[in-house]
Amino acid sequence: MITSILAVVLMASPVAHDDSTVVELKGVTVSGQRQRDFQMRTSQSAVQVSHDYLQQHFSGSLMQTLEGIPGVKAMSIGSGQSKPTIRGLGFNRMVVSEDGIKHEGQQWGDDHGLEIDQFAVDRAEVIKGPAALLYGSDAIGGVLSLYTNHVPTETLSGSVQLFGRSNNEQIGVTAKVGGRLGNWFYRVGATLIDYADYRVPTDSIQYYSYWIRLKDRRLRNTAGCERDGSVVLGYAGYRFHTDLRISDSYSKSGFFANAHGLEVRLSDIDYDHSRRDVDLPYQWVNHFKVLSHTSWQGERLRLEANLAWQNNHREELSEPVSHGYMPRPDGSLERRFVKNTLTANMGLTLNLGERHELSTGVNAEYQHNRRGGWGFIIPDFETASIGGYVMDRYTVNDRLKLNAGIRLDHAHTHISSYHDWYMTPTTNGDSTYMERSSDVDRRFTSLTWSTGINYAVGHWVLKANVGKSFRVPIPKELGADGVNYHIFRYERGNANLDPEESYQVDLGIHWDNDVVCVQVDPYLNYFPNYIYLNPTAQYVEGLQLYHYTQAHVLRYGVEAQATWVINQHWETELKGEYLHARQESGQKKGFTLPFSTPWSVDVGVKYSFQWMGDTFVGLNAHVVGAQHEIVPPEKPTDGYWTLNLSAGKQLLLGNSKMNIALHADNLLDRRYYDHTSYYRLIDVPEPGRNVSLMVGLEF
Repeated sequence: MITSILAVVLMASPVAHDDSTVVELKGVTVSGQRQRDFQMRTSQSAVQVSHDYLQQHFSGSLMQTLEGIPGVKAMSIGSGQSKPTIRGLGFNRMVVSEDGIKHEGQQWGDDHGLEIDQFAVDRAEVIKGPAALLYGSDAIGGVLSLYTNHVPTETLSGSVQLFGRSNNEQIGVTAKVGGRLGNWFYRVGATLIDYADYRVPTDSIQYYSYWIRLKDRRLRNTAGCERDGSVVLGYAGYRFHTDLRISDSYSKSGFFANAHGLEVRLSDIDYDHSRRDVDLPYQWVNHFKVLSHTSWQGERLRLEANLAWQNNHREELSEPVSHGYMPRPDGSLERRFVKNTLTANMGLTLNLGERHELSTGVNAEYQHNRRGGWGFIIPDFETASIGGYVMDRYTVNDRLKLNAGIRLDHAHTHISSYHDWYMTPTTNGDSTYMERSSDVDRRFTSLTWSTGINYAVGHWVLKANVGKSFRVPIPKELGADGVNYHIFRYERGNANLDPEESYQVDLGIHWDNDVVCVQVDPYLNYFPNYIYLNPTAQYVEGLQLYHYTQAHVLRYGVEAQATWVINQHWETELKGEYLHARQESGQKKGFTLPFSTPWSVDVGVKYSFQWMGDTFVGLNAHVVGAQHEIVPPEKPTDGYWTLNLSAGKQLLLGNSKMNIALHADNLLDRRYYDHTSYYRLIDVPEPGRNVSLMVGLEF
């Protein structure tokens, strides 16, 4: 088996430059010409998010902060974390990239977020829609690119931020310091967060046929903590740049005990002893990353290399309970996953003239994952992949730009066999160690392509992009066989799954006259072999059986946004999104996809003024439609609306700058359910009123 991979890429890393930039969210008015330049850089729908935006819209987790972007949603997980989705696709259908390297944790898990320090992020970019041409497998739904590679310009600079949230009594501090001596620079950062059980606007929930009362309206055992740290050392010359980044992210969080298949009334644990203690069941995860970035810029040639090693260690601990024929196990270690990933991206970009740019490259990755504990859901596995691509960009004139590219990928996945550690009776009266996972060796090859056009005339910018993307089936989809307590079901993989393919058409219509800005992005997406968990009528170990299958799926939708700058003080915004999905084959033909995102509309107004520095206050109404398009045994979800407040102040203190950001969600403390939340299955509503406050000093 391959133990390491080193690839030579002939194109600059796709996330190392601004080709994906379209709209910049900065909280300031951007001239029409600048907006037009952004729109003309790519034929895909993309958004650039500045550091100022991340600070002013701080809302707990990174994904909750980015939810203001149409098409981007946060799938909340317990009290302190959330997972990203783009146009209704998440998990392994979108790539999260950090400084040019694809972040590799246990993305298949539903119950943990990104193991990334959100306060280390300087800026972000979101590509909506397939981006496999530049990023390979998993970018079938989009890309979230995070950048922590800001190069200091002063001898000494830094920042300190204090923050908190009211709903889960979160408190935290983050600090960064950096400096530059000649061409050499450094950065050091650390973040500490602690939070309690979070509060919901209800006194009780229904768990199967039981009514369970909540003490002080809190979900017991959802407290946790986070500890992050990073160090960057680098050299930035006129043509040559290199840096080495080492980061470590640790988090510990409790599972809501009633949502883990345990009845609190049968447990010896006093879950109501303290709002901040974390008892069984809980999880902890540590993500250690070493990343190297090197680039060289010539007159017409740019070379770049990104190399990384990632170690992701995650453990789930639970009260030892028996399921099926399993005897009561010893110890509380239910599951352990240790994943090591080696990644290499190297490349070249060649300017063939003022109007012609050619990029070409190869990416490679190797993953090695080992399991442990008395519970089983996925087997040990190794995967290795390599892909090469060529992309051509041609500027016909200032109004018309064309691009086209092609990519070839090959992936090899090996899954090890696994047998239960206990005996199970058979139909002939004997007993055996049941095989949960057989030895599987699969190889996948895929050819993808993309082509696009940008055209500008007057105040208009029109864009179109057509392409094919792919996704290799992950080991969980191929070899899962066990209880997923957090989703209350038994999951079984399918070793015969084919690579998932997607054909998509993206259109973009942009109009801007410096006062009014309108953006409309419709899209059409067809999957010949979409992979998903199909609910069945069978039950295993007392839980409903879900198995992985494939179906033809058609998805289409639209995102729209309009901003009106009334005057120097007042600004209004209207944005919304709609997604429709339908299965065109298989057992659930005619149904939508599980956990499909309902339509939503946001209406906001912002008032900016000068009062001891730059100050703004904004009010937003978030309206979400009912979701009656379901896949049984899902239940429909009613629509809802929430009222939200944001405010910010920036003032100068000598050579330093102080930033204050306030964000209040669900001001009216309304009770509602998010259709994409798995807690909805046990009648747990979304969090109640939640006020986030951040005070930071930059020096």
